[in-house]
Amino acid sequence: MNVWKFWKEDNERVAERYQLSMERIMEIPSEETTGEAYRGFFQKTACFIGEIRELIEKLQDGSLERASLEELKQQNHRLYQDILPENYHTSYGNPAYASQVMGKEFGPLLSFLYAEIRNEIAYAYEGKLPEITAANEAFIEIYNLFENHVPKAQEVKDVLYWYVSDYADQTVRSWLWERFDPEWSFAKDIIMESDLSDLRYLYRFGEYISPSEIAVAEFLNSLPEETICAMADTYVEGYRKGFEVMGRDLSKKKTVLVRYEVGFERMIRCAVEGFRRIGLEPLFCRAPLAVINRNPNRRVGWYSSSPNKQYDYDHRYDSAVYMGNTVKERKLAVLKTAFEDFREEASWYAGPAVVETFGEAGFTPENKEECFSLSPHQEEVVRSFNNEFTQLMNQYVPEEETSFTIIAFPRPEIGEPYEEIFQEIIRINTLDYEVYKKIQQVIIDALDQADYVEIKGKGDNCTDLRVRLHPLSDPEKETKFENCVADVNIPLGEVFTSPKLTGTEGILNVGSVYIGDFQFKNLKMQFTDGMVKDYSCENLKDPKECRKLVKQVILKNHESLPMGEFAIGTNTTAYAVGRKYGIVDRLPILIVEKMGPHFAVGDTCYSWAEDMPMYNPDGKEMIARENEVSALRKVDVSKAYFSCHTDITIPYDELESITAYSDDGRAEAIIRDGRFVLPGVEELNRPLDELE
Repeated sequence: MNVWKFWKEDNERVAERYQLSMERIMEIPSEETTGEAYRGFFQKTACFIGEIRELIEKLQDGSLERASLEELKQQNHRLYQDILPENYHTSYGNPAYASQVMGKEFGPLLSFLYAEIRNEIAYAYEGKLPEITAANEAFIEIYNLFENHVPKAQEVKDVLYWYVSDYADQTVRSWLWERFDPEWSFAKDIIMESDLSDLRYLYRFGEYISPSEIAVAEFLNSLPEETICAMADTYVEGYRKGFEVMGRDLSKKKTVLVRYEVGFERMIRCAVEGFRRIGLEPLFCRAPLAVINRNPNRRVGWYSSSPNKQYDYDHRYDSAVYMGNTVKERKLAVLKTAFEDFREEASWYAGPAVVETFGEAGFTPENKEECFSLSPHQEEVVRSFNNEFTQLMNQYVPEEETSFTIIAFPRPEIGEPYEEIFQEIIRINTLDYEVYKKIQQVIIDALDQADYVEIKGKGDNCTDLRVRLHPLSDPEKETKFENCVADVNIPLGEVFTSPKLTGTEGILNVGSVYIGDFQFKNLKMQFTDGMVKDYSCENLKDPKECRKLVKQVILKNHESLPMGEFAIGTNTTAYAVGRKYGIVDRLPILIVEKMGPHFAVGDTCYSWAEDMPMYNPDGKEMIARENEVSALRKVDVSKAYFSCHTDITIPYDELESITAYSDDGRAEAIIRDGRFVLPGVEELNRPLDELE
């Protein structure tokens, strides 16, 4: 797709404004009309915008298509070099440096503006002149405020507020449209039309391309076609099975949203063909760039590795500049109008198919006082928006009509032998569905007899939890646990439930666990009646900063969350691979959650679909689909959901026992001293025994 032709009308509408903004900005580096403290910011940012202008010209005249791989690497480095870790200490993208140079009033605000302008890189590749023009004009307006005098900070803040609010029609609407309409095919065209053996294609995405993306692409190019097909087929078939096991009609749907990380195009191309064979056209939506669309906790869409995770962390709450009820209502109004306009496309949507990556070293962020943070009122506004958006989404894309799948593969940062580890992950992702289905049914049969389950840690792990289970009205037809094999969550290997909150008590502890980009150390959470009452970790020296990190990343800034899920992982093969290669602490939660008992805080696995029947392969209905909090949807939906679900796993080697207790006090061990003990599940212990 020629993006310049695609956005032709929009680009023509702003062409004169774009040209005028560029001409004005190109004059700024030679001017000295602002105070010396601010001059460097405006001149450096203007020079960066000049690079964007040159980039657009190269994209339009086709010269980038003729550039060598080395030339493309150099250009990519120039565009991102300012925020790379080695340069970040003197970057205006760093709120701490911006505040040091321009003061604590203006530093964070101008760093916010700088971060928004850096999004022009991707906008240039996608041919979106309106977005570039809007950012340029905001830059000029703020520059004018600083000419010949120092403005009030509120004047700068007002410009940023109206920049976000005035362009919500454009930025919010565009994000929703790209998420639903297969006509937008920027990334898909690169994937399907490029010569993937020529790694120059990576630089067409407009993302930062690190050595990791190059190494992954090279490695996938070295694999035989049958291996690539096996990876893609597992991914696509898991998606199809998700509809099958949930009893949902896939034939009514036409599109699937593919979320993945740049570098995996050879597999994704094969997956596109696989999805088309089952009647679905893949959608590709870049992870949101505009601050009004960004999720501070994760990137949703396709993306490459971050040039600097501290930069992302520093700007995670930039929405504090404008967030309030007025902007919330404005955004919801735009979304409501857009949903109506895209009603048909939304009805086609089957849900996301996600490819995650893992292997990077744990990221320990630095909390900076110069960075924006949300006030309690703003946190409440965000929670309110998330609930209302979910309800709106559910109106046009009913939860009970969609499904998803998630699969994960390692990045080269996992270490050596990378190729061997990659092949082992492929093996883990393709374990025998039927074998695990039978083994897990044995565990479920035992748990169905229980009133509660007791989980105890071993050694330094101080876990001591009692999880209360839902009662069964008709044990012949009902079950408390879902038998999860290789469908929505790949790899297979868990049985899970939504526990009763009342009576769920105790301490959850894990020595090391990844939550997104963060590796938490000695994480502890205390539950009372199923709600988080206290928490800590040892990532940072200051316990207060540790609590703040847990609240931000795990509790998603809620004061408390319920235990939304209790599960027992059965994938001992994955655990054995992790131990063999010393990568247990590098594996993603998607795999780790299958490697021991895990507990999710937040919504249940069935949020917004509690009233939809769910059946196990044996035909029994899984009845534990809600808890006392999610049941509040019948009275006040705003109190029922939290828009998050975060898994925390205790690995087998930190586990003493899992014991099921019936209401008459009878105990039956599920796991003792890190080994499964029920008759009929001995196969699960073999990978563990081979480690010794």
